[in-house]
Amino acid sequence: MSTQTIDKAGRGTKTSKTSKDHKKPTPEALKGAIQLGIGYAVGNLSSKPDRDVLMQDFSVVETVFLPSEGSNMTPAHHFPDFRLKTYAPLAFRYFRELFGIKPDDYLYSICKEPLIELSNPGASSSWFYLTSDDEFIIKTVQHKEAEFLQKLLPGYYMNLNQNPRTLLPKFYGLYCIQCGGVTVRVVVMNNVLPRAMKMHFKYDLKGSSYKRRASRKERVKNSPTYKDLDFQEMHQDGLYFDPDTYSALIKTLQRDCRVLESFKIMDYSLLLGIHVLDRKPLSRGNRCDSRRGQKVLYSTALESIQGNVKDPEPVADDDTLGGIPAKHKDENLLIFLGIIDILQSYRFIKKVEHSWKALVHDGDTVSVHRPCFYADRFLKFMSTTVFRKLHPLRGASSKRKRSSLHAGKASSQEFLSTQREKKEEKRAQSMDNLDGNFYSSSKQPDLLPKSALTESIQNDEEDAENSEDRRDSSSTLALDDPLPSLSRSQSDSELDVYLPHTDSPRRPSWS
Repeated sequence: MSTQTIDKAGRGTKTSKTSKDHKKPTPEALKGAIQLGIGYAVGNLSSKPDRDVLMQDFSVVETVFLPSEGSNMTPAHHFPDFRLKTYAPLAFRYFRELFGIKPDDYLYSICKEPLIELSNPGASSSWFYLTSDDEFIIKTVQHKEAEFLQKLLPGYYMNLNQNPRTLLPKFYGLYCIQCGGVTVRVVVMNNVLPRAMKMHFKYDLKGSSYKRRASRKERVKNSPTYKDLDFQEMHQDGLYFDPDTYSALIKTLQRDCRVLESFKIMDYSLLLGIHVLDRKPLSRGNRCDSRRGQKVLYSTALESIQGNVKDPEPVADDDTLGGIPAKHKDENLLIFLGIIDILQSYRFIKKVEHSWKALVHDGDTVSVHRPCFYADRFLKFMSTTVFRKLHPLRGASSKRKRSSLHAGKASSQEFLSTQREKKEEKRAQSMDNLDGNFYSSSKQPDLLPKSALTESIQNDEEDAENSEDRRDSSSTLALDDPLPSLSRSQSDSELDVYLPHTDSPRRPSWS
């Protein structure tokens, strides 16, 4: 029989009755054991030869006991005795190599300096630790989440091979520490929001509306994390990107959501950080000066959406730190983002949770939902409410539109001249017929005197010329249906920028 233990570093862990004699580790000792355990696991991998990842590698779990006095295989340390489990070590080594993380740099980032503890604004009981160089996040996960991640690894492996540039979390290692009767499982991931860049706004967005507002306790923090309803109030106009960036961002989100849907994953979030460039210059007071070695590939927001990055490695002195340029009203922004909390599958307990919430509220607005619906709602909210396309100025259109417009004008003039020739030919034939019939038959009644006929024809010609002039001066002639060179989707208002307005009829008759 076990009892639930709530402690600062390992919430939700279980201790047995036999652990009463054990001295529970302090948070500092637990963080030190995590660092030492990861260091030992990575160092032990160096003795294993490089080879291709096999299917059985994803289910491997290696266990080692590290006593404080040390052993023939383990170093001595000043932490309590603990047991280390390393999940799929060869598979995660491949993932680190894929992102250009060298073993020395990985150890340097995690083990060189003490870990920095971060607050958790979410509803989960996880705790987060950040490495001093801003590169990696170490997150505590529950037993079911760790189990689910290990089952997810083959599909995750396949997805990363096809597309290493993604907004999905990048997992670099999965470990379990058992120390003093406390069990803590941690996963090492990429850091989405760099500490060196002040985030003036932070959002945890799911695309749902039920209870999606930051609590009062969260709002009084120095750097609160807001939610969906807060975003609609504080950034109701959305965030604007240039067309190419917007397309790349939405395309990446669509692909990632389809991957999550295929794994039956739901209840994930988009972590969004907004830095306003016009407010304060970038302060580097929090940035570690001891950064060294090769930086993680595809880890910045700009790289993750498959932007046109000439240099795949982030530049150390780049003031943008890989942020995506955007605008909100008159403000210039840098956007940092990533999909988080993807280890929630639509299991039986989640189905029950959705059914219960749907009884008291609109089921389509609650965060827990079936994966297909969740993905569609998530994408719709991101592509229409959060992210929007920045349209170019109406007077500064592309050369393609202008050339298309000139081609339309030329086509219209050619069409008019053809119509004019046909009318003149028809009119000439009618005159010949009238003249011949008028003089050849004495029995033919007088329809019009010849002078009246000539005068009528002259009036018709003047009217036709006036009509042709009006057609030539019409600003909307290039938009008429007979012209295939312009699409129907172009509005009159867009083309009015280039053509003068007149008071002529909008659609002259061709007959």
